[in-house]
Amino acid sequence: MDRGKEMISLEQAYAIVMSSAFTLGTEIISYSNSLNRILAGSVASDIDMPPFDKTSVDGFACRKEDLIHEMEIIDTIPAGKTPEKAIGKLQCSKIMTGAAVPSGADCVFMVEDSEILPSGKVRFKGAFTKENIAFKAEDVKKGTVVLEPGRIIKPQDIAVMASVGHTSVIVSSMPCVAVISSGSELVEPHEIPGNSQIRNSNAFQLMAQVERAGAIGKYYGIAKDDEDETFRIIEKAISENDLVLITGGVSMGDFDFVPAVLERAGVKILFSRIAVQPGKPTTFGIHKKAIVFGLPGNPVSSFMIFEHLVRPLICRMMGFDWKPVSFQLPMEEKFTRKYAERLALIPVKITSDGHVIPIEFHGSAHISALPNADGIVALQVGLKTIEKGEIVSVRQI
Repeated sequence: MDRGKEMISLEQAYAIVMSSAFTLGTEIISYSNSLNRILAGSVASDIDMPPFDKTSVDGFACRKEDLIHEMEIIDTIPAGKTPEKAIGKLQCSKIMTGAAVPSGADCVFMVEDSEILPSGKVRFKGAFTKENIAFKAEDVKKGTVVLEPGRIIKPQDIAVMASVGHTSVIVSSMPCVAVISSGSELVEPHEIPGNSQIRNSNAFQLMAQVERAGAIGKYYGIAKDDEDETFRIIEKAISENDLVLITGGVSMGDFDFVPAVLERAGVKILFSRIAVQPGKPTTFGIHKKAIVFGLPGNPVSSFMIFEHLVRPLICRMMGFDWKPVSFQLPMEEKFTRKYAERLALIPVKITSDGHVIPIEFHGSAHISALPNADGIVALQVGLKTIEKGEIVSVRQI
């Protein structure tokens, strides 16, 4: 491929990136530390759930056929106590929510539907009652798989693991991702920029995006506009990581030599331009040790390309098929653009009544616009207008 001439679609770029993914193996960790990790092994129950017939209400356990009669209270059963007495004819036991139902009982009527008589007996005063019993193994039978691999572990998954005794869990290893910023004009955020300098926002945005994607980020600092220095940093990053992200230096200026440095470091360039706005000057390549992205230097561009290409790749490397959340909503107003040669990614806000309105956006360097955006609308190549009321797909960011 002539990396300097051929421009591909975002869909083509996505296909190339995803086909380059490699897996990283697994590790065993405590279930209590597994939040947001990718489950790599199935989770099966070591017990029936519920493990016994238990009541779902406070009330009286009895035989249904005795509901029309007065019943003798023979026992009180709190949760955690094994019933000592079986229920016979015209008998019942007072029982608390979650407690084991005594043998002989096939119904629990709620305490609200009971009346204690002067004789000490109880009678059911309701018109109808459900069984109010959660039967043994009605939720899960012993040995049943309750969580399948390939999912992000959520708090409710940890509750399931705890309930089935699965205290050690197999998860996918987390990719290590290097983040490098390129450009002599950059200074770190704690510094006051001098003349012709700007603060380095890209690196820390990317580090946060890496963390949100479930990987481990490592910041390698700013590579000045020196080819040898850039080569040394990139070579080190490739040797120490699974994925390398370098921002800046991938356009067409005199000092935009990152693609050439990547090739010098042994990276095979698969594409270097995408027909997308923002994000056109994106370089992607593979090395025998790592996958490498040369991301645009403008922060909105690097944000967009990360979300569309890097994040799904990180998830694929951990065995998770990540898909963004999207909403189908109507446009609040007409949107028009001048040029339609590339796919346009338009930051938008969702109004309180469920309509979509583009936010004020001055281009790929306008990073302060993104915090006001709820999502992105894609305007396809060749289309210049979205009409008011037209239904659009809003990709959440």
